[in-house]
Formats: sequence, structure tokens, C-alpha cells
Amino acid sequence: MNIRKLRKEDIDLLIKIRMEYLFAEKGVYSSEEVQDIRTKLKEYFTQHLNTGFIAVIAEDGNEVLAVAFMSIVERPPIIAFSSYLVGTVYNVFTYPQHRGKGIATKVMTELLAEAKLLGVAAVDLMATEKGKPLYKNLGFQVSNYTSMNKLL
Repeated sequence: MNIRKLRKEDIDLLIKIRMEYLFAEKGVYSSEEVQDIRTKLKEYFTQHLNTGFIAVIAEDGNEVLAVAFMSIVERPPIIAFSSYLVGTVYNVFTYPQHRGKGIATKVMTELLAEAKLLGVAAVDLMATEKGKPLYKNLGFQVSNYTSMNKLL
């Protein structure tokens, strides 16, 4: 098993992985939606991969076993940090046939190590109930704040 950060030459693979994740989460998309999402993903990954976005995969040969994504933004400085880079983890996914083998832990450990190298000071995520034990084992703590969002 190989765990690695994705690079520009992996953009097509990254799009494939993201689309599989979206299908697993939502289900069916129209062909127009699929094409629109693919186009937007290619633009986004081309512009942001390894600058404001990192992705780590576990693979065995040509088979992807698990993946995790992180977007990185700079927030206004706080007293503890003169430059306050914050990562948001999402799209943590292990293919069903590879679950329960500790692969997501290895992928997340590598993702966090990459974030630290980039100077990320804090990492946020929203966990499902199934994911909470993984994140707690990696040192994440439940926040006193409630996550809320509004679509615009």
C-alpha cells in the first residue's frame, strides 16, 4: 500500500474520486449536472491543487483504497499565530471493501503532516457518527460551537 499526496498530473484521478464520493453521498445526477461538476472540478483542482487544497490517497497498484481532502484558507491573525492558516477536512472516504483496516487513519495522518508542513495552525472538520472515533483518535476535539450553514 502506498500513501501519497496528489499532484497536478493526478487531476483526472482526483475528479474521478470526487465524483464517486458525490455519487455515494447523493446518488443520481443528470448528465448535465455530471458534466457541469466535472468541468468545475477540473478548473478548481487546476488552480488550487497543492496551493489552497491538498488531497492524500492510499492506493494499492492502480486501485484507490481511501482518500481525504483539505482546503486551506488564511484567516486574520490571532495572538498565538502571526499567520493563521486553517484547514478544513472533507471527503474522507474509504471504499467499502477496504474499511476497518486502519487505512483512513494512515491517510488522515499523512494529510495532517502535509498541512503542518504548509504551516496550517488549526484543522476543522465535520464528522459523521461513524467517523468520530477516527478523528478523536487523531486528537480532534468536539467544539463548543455548533456548525451551521446557509446556502446562498
